[in-house]
Amino acid sequence: MKKKAVLFLILILAAALRLYRLGEVPASLYWDEASLGYNAYAISQTLHDEHGEFLPLTRFMAFGDYKAPGYIYAAALSVKALGLNEFSVRLPSAVAGIFLVLITFMLAGELGLSLPASLLAALFVAISPWSLQFSRGAFEANLATTLSAAGVYFFLRGLRRKQSLSFLFSGLFFALSMYTFNSHRIFVPLLIVALFLIYFKNTWLIKTKIIPFATVLAILILPLLLYGRTREATLRFYEVTWLNDLSPIELANQRISTDGNAWWAKIVHNRRITYGLEFLKHYTDHFRADFLFYSGDVNLRLSTQAVGEMYWLDLPFLLIGIFYLLKKRNKTSALLLVWVLLAPIPAATARETPHALRAENILPVPQILTALGLVWVVQFLSKQTGRKRLAIFITVIILGYVFLAGAYLDYYYRIYPIKSASSWQYGYKPMVEYVSRIENKYPCVQVTQTYGRPYIYFLLYNRFPPEKYWQERKIDRDWYGFWYVHSFGKYQFDTAPNPACLQVREPEAVPAKAKIIQEINGLNGKPVFDIYEAN
Repeated sequence: MKKKAVLFLILILAAALRLYRLGEVPASLYWDEASLGYNAYAISQTLHDEHGEFLPLTRFMAFGDYKAPGYIYAAALSVKALGLNEFSVRLPSAVAGIFLVLITFMLAGELGLSLPASLLAALFVAISPWSLQFSRGAFEANLATTLSAAGVYFFLRGLRRKQSLSFLFSGLFFALSMYTFNSHRIFVPLLIVALFLIYFKNTWLIKTKIIPFATVLAILILPLLLYGRTREATLRFYEVTWLNDLSPIELANQRISTDGNAWWAKIVHNRRITYGLEFLKHYTDHFRADFLFYSGDVNLRLSTQAVGEMYWLDLPFLLIGIFYLLKKRNKTSALLLVWVLLAPIPAATARETPHALRAENILPVPQILTALGLVWVVQFLSKQTGRKRLAIFITVIILGYVFLAGAYLDYYYRIYPIKSASSWQYGYKPMVEYVSRIENKYPCVQVTQTYGRPYIYFLLYNRFPPEKYWQERKIDRDWYGFWYVHSFGKYQFDTAPNPACLQVREPEAVPAKAKIIQEINGLNGKPVFDIYEAN
């Protein structure tokens, strides 16, 4: 009963940290959130997406970046229930973050951790900057991370109980994670292979019980396998990866030439070695101390940059937890360490590294390791010192985490919204709301594209009927698959200037003689948009 009460309090804390002012902080929906939200709205209203496609299975075309469908379908439910707004668009990610806390507790138990370690691991996820950052935005990776962690939990539960139903759920959750975030289409198969290798003897003894796992996984991922062979899937990969960069080949050829085209030079400077070293650099970036414990991701949408992805107080206990696992050399230690090593592989193929979003699939392993380390220290001190000193140590640790988490949350709610407002495309909502109030006075509205994809915000905040949008839009699609919306209704984007239209531009582009009607300011007081009439 006491265990359930403590777990319940941890879940309440996790829910409060993820749901409090969810629609207000971060300050605005950035364009990917807006795209997810409007596509969810279109599905909830018409069962068709933004482009009129009926219930897409393997991807949503969206901007032409081919989003995985899982988050959009989850958001369609919350949008249908709560209406189209910031809270409903972000709610699936927040709920996933809460469930990750619960799954961490259950997973830790299946891994053989003690009750105190399991509860601590859940608590560390609840207050984790890494988890909180992505639970409070509409991030597909956050939902996918929870789904894949659930897949591992049910796999281990199936092994322990020799239960086909648990294996069926494991296969289902693994498949859903691959339908939710593209990185998991690489990570999850690798993790499944690792599970079968680590628990080979266990799975072989109950091989007939695993048939539901293999069956549901094979059926569900078949469409993804077929989609992976399409040009769309290939373009999406090459959009974000450094592997299509020719500079390693050029560098290798240059070095071979410098060494006189000798046979040994062709071996030493082989382009495959160059690419391998480049991959290793991007991979190891995710284990850098500054990224993990000091400043976090360089992208302000992905980190406050006031703390790392973890608290610095986690570091000693994380290292002790890793040492403890290496010393144990059992299946639990093998799974956790392999999970850590596999998680950054998809992120290492991206241009920007370290990348907190693409590497979020490492959760909740660092928190489990930290909990293991802290429990080991407490147990060690309980044998080596008196109760009074042990109580002082525990008190210091509790106060340390309270201080660090409190400082992070204070910064997150007080300073971060202002500092990061432009990264979250703040200004679009008040601009759309103001334009919508006065647009009837003008035959057309022309909007700058300087800040990127303004059309999606007019669709989103005006709750523009999808059927009407399909009929009125004028669009182009380039060779890479990206869609460019030139106009719909009276809204025009990237079109020749028309003096009769209401103009919305960035302040730097406004003519000196223009009659400014309204200035839309950012949270820092600086103008973001000027709304004016051309003379």
